[in-house]
Amino acid sequence: MKPIILVFASLLFSFFASAEKVFDYNSTCQQAYQEITKLKMATGIALIAKAKSQNPDNLIPLMLEDYVDFFQLFFNEDPRDFEKMMPLFNERFSKISEGPHNSPYYNFCLSSIKIHKAAIEIKFGQNWNAGWDFRRAFLLLKENRKNYPNFILDEMMTGSLYAIIGTLPSGYKWLASLLGLKGSIVEGVALLRKFSYSNDPWAKLYSNESAFIYPFILFYIENKRDEAVAFAQQRKLDLVNNHLLCYMAANLAINNKQTALAGQIMQNRNMSPEYLKLSVWDFEMGFVKLYHLELPEAIKYLEQFQKDFKGNFYRKDANLKLSYAYYLQSNMDKAMATRNEILKKGATDTDADKKALKDAKSGIWPNAVLLRSRLLSDGGFHKEALAILAGKNLDSFTTDADKLEFSYRVARIYDDLGRKDEAIKAYQAAIQLGEYRKEYYAARAAIQIGQIYEERGQKALAITYYQKCLNMGDHEYKDSLDQRAKSGIGRCKGE
Repeated sequence: MKPIILVFASLLFSFFASAEKVFDYNSTCQQAYQEITKLKMATGIALIAKAKSQNPDNLIPLMLEDYVDFFQLFFNEDPRDFEKMMPLFNERFSKISEGPHNSPYYNFCLSSIKIHKAAIEIKFGQNWNAGWDFRRAFLLLKENRKNYPNFILDEMMTGSLYAIIGTLPSGYKWLASLLGLKGSIVEGVALLRKFSYSNDPWAKLYSNESAFIYPFILFYIENKRDEAVAFAQQRKLDLVNNHLLCYMAANLAINNKQTALAGQIMQNRNMSPEYLKLSVWDFEMGFVKLYHLELPEAIKYLEQFQKDFKGNFYRKDANLKLSYAYYLQSNMDKAMATRNEILKKGATDTDADKKALKDAKSGIWPNAVLLRSRLLSDGGFHKEALAILAGKNLDSFTTDADKLEFSYRVARIYDDLGRKDEAIKAYQAAIQLGEYRKEYYAARAAIQIGQIYEERGQKALAITYYQKCLNMGDHEYKDSLDQRAKSGIGRCKGE
């Protein structure tokens, strides 16, 4: 009988130990979450410690600790931090699994940890593990929405996953199919929009996070670029004292060719040392300066980024931009040395890094006239960019690659200046010149024409050009451009 009694006693003890665990999202935890999602880590960590002392059996502080490690790893990518922090994701998952299963926070907290872990695994090249962790998060959220349909916090996470899965590039579709992941762009964006504009107290508590995610979805998936950038102004987001939202707004402004605005946003942020130190500020400011051809300033920021950043994402791209700055200064020794660094450092997970490596291996430097025009155009200085190309035509350039880039560059400038019909003709010329080449210009030209027709309500024509992009073979930025094309088709079909 004794073994049976011992087993019974052990099970009884485990039951009561588990029953003591609670999910108490109290005011201290809420305040900690707010500080962490401003990237004010020291304050957030102190509040987590306070919440733990108030109730050691409260599991919410574990999820908040997960946010701290996630932001540290996501932005700074330090391999030493990865080695130290990565096991903690699994430890927290196990501890939270001991909590009461009859709480909506049970699956919500577990799914948050899995999403954080998966995002970090992608940053560190562990895509297979990331796929399984995304799947687990997906299933946890699906179950939670079934059991607690009125639990609004699920909408933010579920909407993000639906939108991302719905636009996976073809190269990753096999993984989504294998893992049983299905997403809908329309449903995902609708959930995010509903959450972002909700007056529910929990939606307001999570407004920092939703205001970070939703504009990126608007920008990259719905292609509502101006709306995404304007979101910060409409919602009166604090871009001074919230570094997470400051980064979002600056990043989108740069990618929307509003680099002057991006520079202003970053320079106006609260410079207090209590915020998480990010190398990304130097990276972004380097782009801001380069796109206005402020070459000495661009070099200063990009060199500082390379010195401080410990990760691999966009390192090659940053060195490519740094080599351009030296090249345009006619400092070929520095330009060559920096280009050689592209061969040695950084990963090729992003299309930008892949292109940087390809350019470095080619040994070919871009035409200086086209490069200056491209940088100014990318920065939003369209009239200055067009002035550099004034009086030139295809015969002004000797190589097929330069002729193709010239056609595309003129088209993009016309497009950005609102001269849409002229842009379409120039884009079509770029497609004709580059449809079977490895440069990205023809594929991007097809997307741009598709977007013009989509904006005009000519959705059938838009789909034709989005499909034309998808039909093009291997080229630079293949994955990201295919994702944009798929998003466009989905929007036009209302999927």
